[in-house]
Amino acid sequence: MFGIDALYLARGQFAFTVGFHIVFPAFSIGLAAYLAVLEGLWLKTGRQVYLDLWKYWVKIFSVGFAMGVVSGVVMSYEFGTNWSVFARKAGPVLGPMLAYEVLTAFFLEAGFLGVMLFGMERVGRGLHFLATCLVSIGTLISMSWILASNSWMQTPQGYTIDKVTGQFLPKDWWAIIFNPSFPYRLVHMGLAAFLCVAFVVGAVGAYHLLRDRRLGRKPTEAVRTMFSMAMWMAAIVAPVQILAGDTQGLNTLQYQPAKIAALEGDWQTRDHAPEILFGIPNMQKERTDYAIEVPWAGSLILTHSLSGKVPGLKQFKPQDRPYSPLIFFTFRIMVGLGMLMALLGVVSLFLRWRGSFYSNPWLHRFALAMAPSGFIALLCGWITTEVGRQPYTVYGLLRTTESVSPIALPGIATSFAAFVVVYFVVFGAGLVFILRMMAHEPVPGETGLDPHEPTRTAGITPGPAQGPGERVLDQRPGGFAPHAAE
Repeated sequence: MFGIDALYLARGQFAFTVGFHIVFPAFSIGLAAYLAVLEGLWLKTGRQVYLDLWKYWVKIFSVGFAMGVVSGVVMSYEFGTNWSVFARKAGPVLGPMLAYEVLTAFFLEAGFLGVMLFGMERVGRGLHFLATCLVSIGTLISMSWILASNSWMQTPQGYTIDKVTGQFLPKDWWAIIFNPSFPYRLVHMGLAAFLCVAFVVGAVGAYHLLRDRRLGRKPTEAVRTMFSMAMWMAAIVAPVQILAGDTQGLNTLQYQPAKIAALEGDWQTRDHAPEILFGIPNMQKERTDYAIEVPWAGSLILTHSLSGKVPGLKQFKPQDRPYSPLIFFTFRIMVGLGMLMALLGVVSLFLRWRGSFYSNPWLHRFALAMAPSGFIALLCGWITTEVGRQPYTVYGLLRTTESVSPIALPGIATSFAAFVVVYFVVFGAGLVFILRMMAHEPVPGETGLDPHEPTRTAGITPGPAQGPGERVLDQRPGGFAPHAAE
């Protein structure tokens, strides 16, 4: 069918579903942490604006979290239908780690999610804040187990191979979980999730600042606060992410040199290697056409030495080479967006110092344009990582051609088409719903998910004494104070 066999269609289907799925967990990880920070600031300062922002973003979080759970279910189906050989051979190692993810992370999130979303008026402040923190911690634990599993596929350690079945059997769980690439990828992915949310929050704030400017209105405190918090995050985390990416590059050079050669577009192994800024890798002619190079910069970036040796694709057999043209560009898109993120952070600091942080429309337009940058960089990073691992599912040990199920092309094509239709309809509708919620400006006394909760208004004087166990409004903005009878 159009020159595509079952293997490539199975890979395309998994890439499509994972690409949709990874966006929502990243959004949930970053936003859960942001909600924990907002609630902590509200409890510490008593300022109504933090509670308003918490209620505003918790509604968006609930939709994104639900879409992340639903989109992830399909991958289990695909492991069984399209990648059953991989599941059978790698299952003894990967299966327990995925089970631990469910037991330690998903149960934690599910157990406290209801309290977080609907328990603001039903439990004490401390318990509700604990629930929010535990949901956030649960998302981070979930990310850790998934990255441990995927990192083991990139840099496998701590296993033995059964000579009869060909299965990977656990030998040292400490080495399996904390494999060589795991710490670097964990930090890189965690920072990426925080940046994804920072630029979404910043874009929402910038959108409302621009709209208020156009309508001649004074921006609300909530809009100014969320824009300020997002830009602080960009200014601090984006440069740290660049450093984290550099350390991961050094790790990849050590354990996956073919991936480095492919994403750099280098064909000859050499010292004093240049950095190819642009070009078109040609897999047939084994060269990078139209290359624009910076002398010696490749060695300096990859090895931190001008004379460092950089691998070329020609030192690997043709059947062992990743597909360079794709990851050459996805890597550069990711790096370019990272530089723009850092630039936005620096510009925001400068304008904050100049006193025009909330009034400069060009800064706000820049922040608005950068709204999807975190997710695009995230997807490009994952494409670079996963395509760069090819032609293996378990790097250097199990080839992708040996991992696919004996399934016919029509079966994969049918399920792939069904997934495309359902995903675009369901998740497209969810995305539109989230954007509509973001178009609503947070207001003082913002309502949460519980329709029966009372509206907290700043400056209300406590009323007369109530009955035992009842609460009265505190004079602090957004605060409840238990009556002495409690």
